[in-house]
Amino acid sequence: MASSPFFFFFLLLLSLSSLSTASVHQIKLLRSSLISEPELHTNSTESPTIYFEVTKPIKLPNTKPCSYLILQHDFAYTYGKPPVLANYTPPSSCYSQKFSKIVLEWSATCEGRQYDRIFGVWLGGVELLRSCTAEPRATGILWSVKKDITRYYSLLMKNGTLAVFLGNVVSRTYTGVYHVEIKFHFYPADDEHLVRDVGNSRNSVPGYGSDADLILPISRNLPLNDGLWFEIENATDFETKEFSVPLNVYRAVLEVYVSFHEDDEFWYGNLPNEYIKANNLTGADGNGPFREVLVSLDGAVVGAVWPFTVVYTGGINPLLWRPITGIGSFDLPTYDIEITPFLAKILDGKLHEFGFSVTNALNVWYIDANLHLWLDNKSTKTAGKLLTYNCMPLVVSSVLDFKGFDGKFLTGVSRSISSSGWVNSSYGKIMTTWEQEFNYSNVMVMGNDGNLQIINQLIHFNDSVDAKSPSFTLASIRVYRDFPFYLYSNSVDEGNDTSLSVANLTFAFNEKRLKNSGFKLSSGSLSDVQNGQGYMTVKNNLVVSGLGSTQQVYEYDGTNLCYFRNVSSSNYTILYDDIVKKCKKGAESQYPSRINKWWPSHTRRVYLI
Repeated sequence: MASSPFFFFFLLLLSLSSLSTASVHQIKLLRSSLISEPELHTNSTESPTIYFEVTKPIKLPNTKPCSYLILQHDFAYTYGKPPVLANYTPPSSCYSQKFSKIVLEWSATCEGRQYDRIFGVWLGGVELLRSCTAEPRATGILWSVKKDITRYYSLLMKNGTLAVFLGNVVSRTYTGVYHVEIKFHFYPADDEHLVRDVGNSRNSVPGYGSDADLILPISRNLPLNDGLWFEIENATDFETKEFSVPLNVYRAVLEVYVSFHEDDEFWYGNLPNEYIKANNLTGADGNGPFREVLVSLDGAVVGAVWPFTVVYTGGINPLLWRPITGIGSFDLPTYDIEITPFLAKILDGKLHEFGFSVTNALNVWYIDANLHLWLDNKSTKTAGKLLTYNCMPLVVSSVLDFKGFDGKFLTGVSRSISSSGWVNSSYGKIMTTWEQEFNYSNVMVMGNDGNLQIINQLIHFNDSVDAKSPSFTLASIRVYRDFPFYLYSNSVDEGNDTSLSVANLTFAFNEKRLKNSGFKLSSGSLSDVQNGQGYMTVKNNLVVSGLGSTQQVYEYDGTNLCYFRNVSSSNYTILYDDIVKKCKKGAESQYPSRINKWWPSHTRRVYLI
């Protein structure tokens, strides 16, 4: 099973050989810098720039929302300080107490000069949003993020403490202060949007169609002078959190939040240790380009995450992300791991432990999770048994071919994880099977005495859940993901502490979801592709000139929603923006010349404008 992807990896390496021969002698890896803009005169009337991430709209009921300002704060020098806290109470004043949709809205403004900053929003220790700030400009910027948080319904119906951590630094150089508002919008149900769909009409087991009855935080406890996430600093670091569950749980899903920073922000371009040692490099980020997040329960691996390559708003070339930000940078993806087969291990009223680690990690990864639990309200205790468990070790293939600073590296990795078990509740004995399949390839070319880097990476990340009673299938869920990533980066030393950096990239988030719950079928298919071209002139770590151009095609086709957007920008200006909101076959064919011309870059720390 593992041999076929490796065969593909070798073919890919061979196919790149001609590319590298033609390219490696043309143009240095990116370095950290600020981007210089002229000071803004006090009488300037230029409007702030609106930044945005392309995503599908949230499908809302035809009701008037009850909206509440949950927090308003100016994030100035907040690095190393406690998260900002606010008391939260459910929307008791709303004209209805039955909601079919709940939306978190983050809106912020900033002006001046500032790096991109990672931030998180938690309620009762449960993370609701992981995001990155936009990098401001002298004339000011504004942006907003809307996230459907309906899956946290049970949490939002209780009093709690909202915590927001955004570690910002303000100085004479870094002048940007983030002015933030967080609102929750509660949409009462209408006839077409039932409250918390009870799922399978055939068997009425709400655990496979409704939101969880209880959500436990698998995060660090306040007080802290940091975010509530765990910090993974190296490949041997292992962070844990103890928890216990009620005795009447019949389904459990762990939702994992992941982000990567500092030495591992560009992990997909990290160099092999053998190359670093042979060339006596200091300060180079190593351990190669492969990373995986491992999740364990009481010491046994129960699932993994091979993360999407999010590029933050200051990443690679910050001019690329103005005003169209990188895929997932304003709303980082989360990843679900089915824990139900393992319920027999934790239905004892005792403390148990989730653990997190990152294969090959360098400093630093931020990881936490939310444990979604479905409770049997007709019984006080459920019982279960783990039937099968198989966590295959990583199968790794590595080929290194280099002389001096130039060469080619191939990395191929695969893994599978599976488990099955039953839980007996008032809904009967339900058998759950959980499977994950992973394949990874990374072809890296180094040229121009190590100043040029080409990365061609592909991640396949698939998982499935099957829940069955003795007589019929309750739910069958399939999620298929492809994360392709291509980056060309080059740097030329022009003397006098000045260099010219060039970066071209194409990457995508492709996902297909299929769900069969009895008589109810649903599906969703997403193809989200970004393409960018940019250059920068950098002097003393300050970007003094440059240009970034970005094109994006976003296409979602779902059971109840279709959305297509084709948008492009250059030098802060939108060149075209085509949107189709109806499900119509061939809608994308209206723009073939803009879509089909794409697809066939090392990065260091981000630049700042």
